Amino acid sequence: MIPREMQPKLLDLARKFPVVTITGPRQSGKSTLSKMTFPDYRYVTLENPNNREFAEIDPQGFLATYHNKVIIDEAQRVPQLFNYLQGHVDAADEPGQFILTGSQNFLLMDGVTQSLAGRTALLTLFPFSQTELSSQGKLPPTLDEWLLTGAFPRIYHSAIPAGDYYPPYIQTYLERDVRSLANVGNLDSFRRFMRLCAGRIGGIVDYSELAAEASIDQRTARRWLSILQASSIVFLVQPFSKNFNKRLVKRPKLYLCDTGLACALLGLRTADDVALSPFRGALFENLVLMEHLKRQWARGVQPEVWFWHETATNEVDFIIGSESSPQAVEVKSGATFSAKWFKSMKVFSALANLGPDQRIVVYGGEDSLVTSQGKVLSWRDW
Repeated sequence: MIPREMQPKLLDLARKFPVVTITGPRQSGKSTLSKMTFPDYRYVTLENPNNREFAEIDPQGFLATYHNKVIIDEAQRVPQLFNYLQGHVDAADEPGQFILTGSQNFLLMDGVTQSLAGRTALLTLFPFSQTELSSQGKLPPTLDEWLLTGAFPRIYHSAIPAGDYYPPYIQTYLERDVRSLANVGNLDSFRRFMRLCAGRIGGIVDYSELAAEASIDQRTARRWLSILQASSIVFLVQPFSKNFNKRLVKRPKLYLCDTGLACALLGLRTADDVALSPFRGALFENLVLMEHLKRQWARGVQPEVWFWHETATNEVDFIIGSESSPQAVEVKSGATFSAKWFKSMKVFSALANLGPDQRIVVYGGEDSLVTSQGKVLSWRDW
């Protein structure tokens, strides 16, 4: 098994809180991480119909059976269990009683915030990071292969080709998560909506355009996008909010949880397809974002990331850090560095008074360097 960077933080929180809740996309490794970290804990999944029925019909009996040092997988499947869990946790009054996992953030977080506030620590686990794969010699050898393959653990643990992994993943997501989150109706229409979202990676969300192309109304488009967010498939990046007396874009940008999933939705089947695709730059931008988020989440930190867009020539792909001490990150998929790449962050750098150490270009080449304008990082070093 490939070690996860989050493991030390998970252990630390389990020594402090009676419950630790781990959310993230389906098959991101939540159950495996929990079992690796707590091998002496019992494991029960509420995806199993018998376990789910037991918890629904007799929650007190369920918690009497699974009463301490237990991993409850897909805990959001029985929302009423959280109410009983609260009393059980308070009565035992000791840390590390339960590890809860779930792939539907909306339902799980709703239960957590209502019943377990102050009793649980919260972690977010996404598929493997570049660092995790590199440390085990598992990172795909080229950028295009990395974009195509994505980072879902089962691909690496079971040596499943990306082309074989993602179609059933998407089908399972539609049939289990989407059906249970909302009454979507036509799953084929929702699948088309997912493909349209994949085609807008790195773009500013336009609900009217999405609705028109998906042949749905704007209200439905907003609801469907919220479902993709709730199940950790889509991530929205908000515009940088500090007021520089500029007219700025105020809508978020859209990204997917994994580039391999995005490639599957876009119909890209080989590394050559990716290399020649008009979406390659957007996919690389998506990769850079997710690697930053994974680093923060592994430390138990809620990431702060924005974008800045005044005009097509005055924009910054990502602002990371904090509003009071930001770093500007520009993403370029080209393999040959050009000093012109710093140009688009010139206006923001002046407004935010950024020094060279606060300006970063991440590119598709192999060599990292430091210039008078800022840092240049290879995708391997990001």
